[in-house]
Amino acid sequence: MTDDIHDTSTESENTYYETKKTAICELKRNGFNPYPHVFNTTCTIKSICDQHGSIENGVHLETVIVSVGGRGESIRESSKKLKFYTLVQNGSKIQIMANLKMFTGDSGVQLTQEQLTQEFTKVTSEISRGDIVGFTGFVGKSKTGELSIFPHTIIILSRCLRILPTSHFGLKDEETRARRRYLDLIVNPDTRNTFVVRNKIIQYIRKTLVDIDFLEVQTPILTPQAGGASAKPFTTYLNDLKIDMALRIAPELYLKQLIVGGFDRVFEIGNQFRNESIDRTHSPEFTSLEMYMTYTDYNQLMTFAENLLSSLVYMLYGTHQIECRKFNTGDTLIVDFTAPFKRYDFVKEIENATGYILPKDLSTHEAQKILLEICDLFSVECAHPKTNARLLDKLAGHFIEPKCVNPSFIINHPLVMSPLAKWHRDDKHITERFELFITGYEFMNAYTELNDPFVQRETFEEQMKAKNSGDAEACEIDESFVNAL
Repeated sequence: MTDDIHDTSTESENTYYETKKTAICELKRNGFNPYPHVFNTTCTIKSICDQHGSIENGVHLETVIVSVGGRGESIRESSKKLKFYTLVQNGSKIQIMANLKMFTGDSGVQLTQEQLTQEFTKVTSEISRGDIVGFTGFVGKSKTGELSIFPHTIIILSRCLRILPTSHFGLKDEETRARRRYLDLIVNPDTRNTFVVRNKIIQYIRKTLVDIDFLEVQTPILTPQAGGASAKPFTTYLNDLKIDMALRIAPELYLKQLIVGGFDRVFEIGNQFRNESIDRTHSPEFTSLEMYMTYTDYNQLMTFAENLLSSLVYMLYGTHQIECRKFNTGDTLIVDFTAPFKRYDFVKEIENATGYILPKDLSTHEAQKILLEICDLFSVECAHPKTNARLLDKLAGHFIEPKCVNPSFIINHPLVMSPLAKWHRDDKHITERFELFITGYEFMNAYTELNDPFVQRETFEEQMKAKNSGDAEACEIDESFVNAL
């Protein structure tokens, strides 16, 4: 028995493509449609495996006729009259044992043995690795115990015109995987699982929130001005109204206006757009969950976040201790999602790590000098503009965030860093805010909301000063939001 008889590893990509293209053109010239309009399937590979996986070795269920379609992952030839295929569909696999003895052809008329042999040889010789193929036949198990379909008819539904990476070498290049996601999905089963797990996460979060009376909403993506976060927006132009517009960087201000309008609990799962640097943890377009709940402060939100994340992980994996991969190195480590999570006080942690006592008011020019001195002393780099907020953020990234391997909260951020957060009830220079970090990376950001319109305008004005000094990520004054407050 030979394995992968249609091996194309020695052929160049272009030669292979041209050969396939020529064959398809020849079929068309002969009046044959190489891309059938429909193939009526009767079941899925998964359902066949679930229903018939327990039958005994060598048993043929000749009355159980199925029609399934899928991608041919591998091809093996035992003889001219016996071919084996591995068929893949939606992550499930089954063996196809194409035997001339069971083959009847799909012409709908009675064929002679010679005609059957010719048709069987023709269709099986044309199947290449990666083709989408439809098989109709009965279910059974081979003598070696492999659940199989024994086809009566075989039809190629769509031909693969490019060389697929082999299962041995796979598709490893990160750039190719990102740019040709369809190829990544074909070759790497783990990628498919990422999509499935992501969907389960979103569905679980949505159900959890809806079950406690949250209303899911959709807010504008195209806005007159981007607000609700510190980030540089993508800008565009609205021809009809002749005004500049921006893609949203966060739905925050619109969601808060819904709270002002009388909804007690709202959330949105949607895409945000930030015109910033790109790396393994930053995408210009990403999906976020943003939620708002009245009559609640950041202490209650931390408890809610702990319970949500802990129960979510347990739902997915049946344990709170799971293996995670670090973004920057690819190394794996065990992360414990058992609640409650550890908490790090922002200012105290930096003071403990540096030996400096930071000023209470971290918005002043004198505070900036101290922050610059600390950054210089500990070789913490901060690109221009070196505002107080950016310096503090870099110090947290250097001294606190790497400690957060297991889920951990960094709490009580300085007021200068949090223009939309409410000041701390015990210290007006810090805010009631938390960020959740896992394996050193941020996953959540929340706070007791600022609802004083006068203070909100002052913080917006301070942000505008930073923006005018060169900080493109600083917030602008949002008059409609201030008016709503």
